Amino acid sequence: MGPVVRRPVAWIVTVVLLAEAVGVAAVNWLLGVVVDNQRMSLAGLDPDVMATSSKVGAVVFGLYFAFCALVALLVAVRDRAPAGLGRVLLISAAVVNGLLGAVAWGLVGTGAFLVLMVVLALLVLLLVTYDRPRGTGARPADTPGAGGPPEAAPEPKPTSTPTGDPQGRTADSGNITRTAPTTP
Repeated sequence: MGPVVRRPVAWIVTVVLLAEAVGVAAVNWLLGVVVDNQRMSLAGLDPDVMATSSKVGAVVFGLYFAFCALVALLVAVRDRAPAGLGRVLLISAAVVNGLLGAVAWGLVGTGAFLVLMVVLALLVLLLVTYDRPRGTGARPADTPGAGGPPEAAPEPKPTSTPTGDPQGRTADSGNITRTAPTTP
């Protein structure tokens, strides 16, 4: 999966992250409105604080996912790997989707879990398809291991004499006992 898949995946991730930004913001804002209208309290907490914090969370998470979508959009337009803060944001979005998927499995069901795992897979695919090569620089084609036929490795040097003694003693030295193998 190389250059053919890169841009379409980046565009799909952009659209999916924008949809996720709108969805997460809408759900959190709706929860804030419901708490505010019904004057609900949880464990004695002030309902106004709960409603306000839910709405602030809606704005923060919505902007977070929108910013991640902006990074994916820049990757799609430039056709270059995300670097620095953009890469960190996409990795953190993948981690957040993995954690949300684990919570959704237990609280919501398999449908929400599968949707979040698809988003996670798209984020990982985006990060992997733009992964940098492991080498630090390009090697010329005439150097070994760079496009030519494989070369045979040189013959290893013998570590013992023909008599089997690793210290190089000959077989006619009568005072020396040869070492015996210790394992069967």
